[in-house]
Amino acid sequence: MKKTDKKLNSFRNARNSHVNENAEDYLEIVNDLIQEKGEARIVDISNNLDIAQATANKTVKRLIASGYLYKEPYRSVFLTIKGQKLAINSKKRHKLVYEFLRKIGVSKKNATIDSEGIEHHVSNETLDAFKRIIKND
Repeated sequence: MKKTDKKLNSFRNARNSHVNENAEDYLEIVNDLIQEKGEARIVDISNNLDIAQATANKTVKRLIASGYLYKEPYRSVFLTIKGQKLAINSKKRHKLVYEFLRKIGVSKKNATIDSEGIEHHVSNETLDAFKRIIKND
């Protein structure tokens, strides 16, 4: 593979990660809200993301159309099995990145902030390396 092909693949992977990033954040929040409150209302989703309810509603509709969420009339938003799997996987990645950052000496504050972005862009190979480093205590 030529050097330019490798670079193009890197850019393509980054763009694909950005596409999934928003969905993963929403699904993580919905999952957290369901765990905490038994339901995920649009107002709570928008408050957690610090965005307008209209923006949250638009994205929720897209996630419903994609099969990650469902909504019953006059009720809250719920995760489908597909949505649950993605939310749980995203949460695990987030936690692992956070633990790795703490292990290498990053403050709690910055590990919290940085893990939110890194979790969406890190490969499984890198996550496995993080696990090995964390376990070497």
